[in-house]
Amino acid sequence: MPADDPRSRPDERLAAVHARIGGAERLARRDAGGTTLIAISKTQAAEAIAPLIAAGQRVFGENRVQEAEGKWPALREAHGDIALHLVGQLQSNKAEEAVALFDAIHSLDRSSLVGALARAMDKVGRRPACFIQVNLADEPQKGGCTVDDLPGLLAEARAADIPVAGLMTVPPADLEAAPWFALLAKLARDHGLTGLSMGMSGDYETAVTLGATHVRVGTALFGART
Repeated sequence: MPADDPRSRPDERLAAVHARIGGAERLARRDAGGTTLIAISKTQAAEAIAPLIAAGQRVFGENRVQEAEGKWPALREAHGDIALHLVGQLQSNKAEEAVALFDAIHSLDRSSLVGALARAMDKVGRRPACFIQVNLADEPQKGGCTVDDLPGLLAEARAADIPVAGLMTVPPADLEAAPWFALLAKLARDHGLTGLSMGMSGDYETAVTLGATHVRVGTALFGART
């Protein structure tokens, strides 16, 4: 049964995604295992997540703080060490909850959030890795700072002692993703950053060939959302 068949088992889907990541790493002559697979579990119930954990997946991504608070404490208690990444937009008034729950935040995109996260990190005593989200095409419906605003925002984050792991982007849905991934990689190099959070179910192999260190895959692991 093909791994992308909705009747396939979670372990088969997970193995297929890892195989494709490995193939893309070889194609790009990258070291094997250099890409972190983030299983995007937003809207998924604990019953759908547990089989992927049992199959060996340990890094998961959520879009909303409140949804993650409702299901992950119990899942972590039941299944042990899990890394949780926030991949959706973060409101400043949820910064403290996000810092307490997540191990990485992929949506740092404005000055007000830099301040909120810095205060939350000092208060909670945790400093999750943060990716600055860049809106490369300046799409009004998406979060992310502009390319022009990136240097200033990065300087603010570093001055606030926020651990900046790299950059994140979501390319325009109706355009070829590769040029946008290449641009994000260039921006990261220009600013001395190594982390690249880019690539989703439809384009993660392309992202890996262009240097992604973190890919955010939901549909290929869980099936289409209803």
